[in-house]
Amino acid sequence: MNKIAVVPGSFDPITLGHLDVIRRSAELFDEVHVLVVHNPSKAAMLPIAERVNLIKKSLVETPGMPDNIIVASWSVGLLVDYCTEVGASVLVKGIRSQIDVAYETPMVLMNRSLAGVETIFMLPDPGHAHVSSTLVRQVAELGGDVSGYVPAPVSRFLEKARLA
Repeated sequence: MNKIAVVPGSFDPITLGHLDVIRRSAELFDEVHVLVVHNPSKAAMLPIAERVNLIKKSLVETPGMPDNIIVASWSVGLLVDYCTEVGASVLVKGIRSQIDVAYETPMVLMNRSLAGVETIFMLPDPGHAHVSSTLVRQVAELGGDVSGYVPAPVSRFLEKARLA
């Protein structure tokens, strides 16, 4: 029986910290679904289809990335509905601090209660622990260089968008 995990997030945009968590998840599970989800409490910079495209490009261009990763999106229904649909029993959430743990804990308990889906918290590499998509968006929108925080396809996309 394959162990399937889902790594959900808004990925707006995907960061090197996200890629670190995705890579390590793919080394632990037989199949990993990177799932771009709509977060109604956040104003998105990029459309979901563009985020999916940038994630796929980033996975291809990242050396050593396992090939057991599927990228998808989910904008209607519960996250656990997607998990049930693909046979995933585990969610993997990257966390940077205790604030993230406090935010995620009620969702962890609800997902377990609703569908028996467990959640694993994974810390990013310390070099990426201070980086969030929100911070990357703010720096990029103000003309700052974010190339040290995002994969090359995202950096190129943001640079091109700035010049347009």
